[in-house]
Amino acid sequence: MADLDEQHPLFLLAMDQRSSLLEHTYGDDSGEPTDEADAQRVRAGKQLVYRGVLAALAAGASRARTGVLVDERYGAEVARLVTEAGLRLAMPIERSGEEWFQLEYGDDWVAHVDAFDPDLVKVLVRDNPAFDADERRGQAERLAEVSRTLHDAGRTFLVELLVPGTDEQQAATDDYDRDVRPGLVVASIGYLQEHGVEADVWKLEGLDRTEDAERVVAAARAGGRDRVQCIVLGRDAPEEQVDHWLRTAAPVDGFVGFAIGRSNWEEALDEVVQQGLDHEAAERQIAANYRHFVDMWLEARPDVVDGLDAGGR
Repeated sequence: MADLDEQHPLFLLAMDQRSSLLEHTYGDDSGEPTDEADAQRVRAGKQLVYRGVLAALAAGASRARTGVLVDERYGAEVARLVTEAGLRLAMPIERSGEEWFQLEYGDDWVAHVDAFDPDLVKVLVRDNPAFDADERRGQAERLAEVSRTLHDAGRTFLVELLVPGTDEQQAATDDYDRDVRPGLVVASIGYLQEHGVEADVWKLEGLDRTEDAERVVAAARAGGRDRVQCIVLGRDAPEEQVDHWLRTAAPVDGFVGFAIGRSNWEEALDEVVQQGLDHEAAERQIAANYRHFVDMWLEARPDVVDGLDAGGR
């Protein structure tokens, strides 16, 4: 994406959760809807979250900087509305709820991408140098094929990299996220690159220290990959933790925005589904949460162009 850089960031509201959403919000322990009516409830929930995005725009969020990450399975209508509204659209192609990367639509995945023509095509990857070597290699090979196919088609490849710690890694420190994970992220990025996985944008778990954010950007841009960018994911962390991650990343060249999901909408949607919260109240809550994170970024990175539209701060 030629116009994605530090002065022109992207603030994605992520709602591509599928199996985890069914389990945690709708009470389907299998991660699958029980029937078509159940699936329609999930679709309606995603449409409510999107109306929260529209409310944020009405309150001054920048249309040029706003995007939505949404799945086809439950969010096809939202994806179409995002495109019609002229917002940035990102869509996942991985099968939800799998330990290792698999394609949602198998050999037909390219046709599904072409049908929606998203600005970014996203995969979720879990990796760690301590994981099984054969499984890691197989996953990297599958991802490399996706990477080549997308770049041959001129599409932007977004890789969401999660690096969960092993029991041993967690036990070795009082703070895995601060002391251990940054080095493992650097190693995992390097491993995937060596195996042909060429992300245009890395979507990464938040980092507590500036020097670690700089190390991660250096890894993402190693070997002449100067145009590769990074964004921060929310990981359903408490607001104060997400705020810290955003304040750490925003001033670092190479970090160009965020993709935050459940921290924006989970509480509001839960209250709608389980307690009957008024939809308009939920939409206002989602809008306020999203605007809060945008404001956090803009305060830490004041040179952003068009960070807010009329009606903003």
